[in-house]
Amino acid sequence: MGGSKMKASGWIWAILAGAMIAGCGDKHPQEGTTGTASGSGEKKLRIAVIPKGTTHEFWKAVRTGAEEAGKEFNVEIIWKGPLKEDDLNDQIKVVEDFTTQGVDGIVLAPLNDTAMKTPVENAKKSDIPVVIFDSDLKDTEVVSFVATDNEKGGKAAGEEMIRLLGGNGNVVVLRYQEGSASTMNREKGFLDVMKASTGIKILSDNRYAGATVESAQTEAENLLSGFKKPDGSLNVEGIYCPNESSTFGMLRALQTNGWAGKVKFVGFDSSVKLIEGLSKGEINALILQNPRKMGYLGVKTMVEHLKKTPVEKRVDTGAELVTGDNMKDPAIAKLLEVPK
Repeated sequence: MGGSKMKASGWIWAILAGAMIAGCGDKHPQEGTTGTASGSGEKKLRIAVIPKGTTHEFWKAVRTGAEEAGKEFNVEIIWKGPLKEDDLNDQIKVVEDFTTQGVDGIVLAPLNDTAMKTPVENAKKSDIPVVIFDSDLKDTEVVSFVATDNEKGGKAAGEEMIRLLGGNGNVVVLRYQEGSASTMNREKGFLDVMKASTGIKILSDNRYAGATVESAQTEAENLLSGFKKPDGSLNVEGIYCPNESSTFGMLRALQTNGWAGKVKFVGFDSSVKLIEGLSKGEINALILQNPRKMGYLGVKTMVEHLKKTPVEKRVDTGAELVTGDNMKDPAIAKLLEVPK
């Protein structure tokens, strides 16, 4: 993939320009409602949608999809979640508050696969059904689980890494956060593929990025500093990160230290900066989810359940491998669009 060729492509600048304009516009607040009841007096269903966080572009896309479903099915969407993806206590409180308010349904992306079980069970005891999206809960019966097949996505990332390295090389993994079921499954899928390849050596897979880009950059620099050669280059051929913030933090670390584009780098999710990195060859591949579809189907599934329509217990929202070679394909370019 040639960087100059990619720079010359008008479509990528169109995507980025639109994203920059969107970034300068009105930001979604931490809490908001759409589709409130009209003057007809008819009571609308009230569905609370609770993300893991509200700052990453992934969650903004989820919100867009949820609100589209709210308008289509004429229900009120109440969007509220923690500011950052490490505020477990805040997410617990949000679920408890919506349970007390007596909303008609909760659509939740749990921050922790164990700690969120009790508030979900309490909601169910109050006759409030729960749809889980993005990350699963352990041993908890819910209406449906709407998400990417994360282990499959991790395996796709691993297969691409094998291809990029020609089956040989030293690889490091910067994990995301303990207790996050979605990213743990992505890490497992990737590592299963790596371990099955005799020419690949995993140098490190026990470091965690944390919930923010800043913590991810710090951890990435600490991780990579242990593999510096005397000439300043890295004794690492491949790097994998399992979500938006860990991928961006790693990209920053590579850029700051002059390593960007000199190692094979596969990440997960997208943002303005990750699209730029992909177009420049600083990122070799991204596994792209469909967060807008995830938000839409989470709400759609809840509405169908509330209206006594049978629903699937597991809804796979899909994932795509994106590279510099296919990112201008219409279907992929649509996935790369940043929500306004």
